[in-house]
Amino acid sequence: MDVFSADWLGICRRAVAAQRRIFDEVRGSAARTVYEGIGEGGDRTLVIDRRCEDAVFAELEALAAEGAAFVAVSEERGEVAFGSGGDVRVVIDPIDGSLNARRTIPSHSLSVAVASGPSMADVEFGYVFDFGAGEEFAARRGAGATLTPGATFYPPIRGTKRCTGVEEGHPIRVAPQPGEQLEVVGVESAEPEWALPALEALAGQVYRLRVIGSIAITAAYVGAGRFDGMLSLRPCRSVDVAAAQLIVREAGGVVAFGDLALAEADLGLDARYPIAAAADERGLATIRAAQQA
Repeated sequence: MDVFSADWLGICRRAVAAQRRIFDEVRGSAARTVYEGIGEGGDRTLVIDRRCEDAVFAELEALAAEGAAFVAVSEERGEVAFGSGGDVRVVIDPIDGSLNARRTIPSHSLSVAVASGPSMADVEFGYVFDFGAGEEFAARRGAGATLTPGATFYPPIRGTKRCTGVEEGHPIRVAPQPGEQLEVVGVESAEPEWALPALEALAGQVYRLRVIGSIAITAAYVGAGRFDGMLSLRPCRSVDVAAAQLIVREAGGVVAFGDLALAEADLGLDARYPIAAAADERGLATIRAAQQA
């Protein structure tokens, strides 16, 4: 079976529906602050992290049962081969914004990317679902990016009529700013000790800053024209941004992984790099200068 002919929107939407049930069952910060151990990504793993990852892997196991071969790269389980493995990578962050989810702050997301090879340049499909706003961002390489209000769809039952592409949503585009100053920029990994030098560098260059708490959502907002750019103040992992960086690029924006080219930015779980995104190269230069401050 050709992995790229699979109904990835349907797969992701069913995973979203399963995760919504988990969040409904596990309410309150205390109930969500139950740790299971250390995940393969190196962070402490919450029980809800594992349960949300299981929801995605249930869909991947069903896909593999149909004959698909790929390697899943996930924050909690690490790299898991399905079938004969091969070059295809499915990169998963079951909860991007785990701190938000744990503290019942609604802005957290499911991020899924499907790639034909080992780098960011090879990502063919990207999906980010914002559980707070109930919005779905998706992109296919060469076909553009879209936004679909999550409340308007129901997850398809496996084996029924397929969701065939991102044409179901509304096309989105970045919004380059005509003046010298960027109006709104998103900041992630905003620990106080990392933030001050970047904030000083952005003074006079940016009108307002916003901190959401999910790298995937923040980058998707650049693609949707809501933010003029975004930056992470410390290196992020491939699972955080593999899907959203395609959404930005397919919406006409630009991304940077430090000094690495897209083909050099690895999808492996051990990879770490600073991420910056903007509507255009001018905005990206402003953001990268602050990131390097």
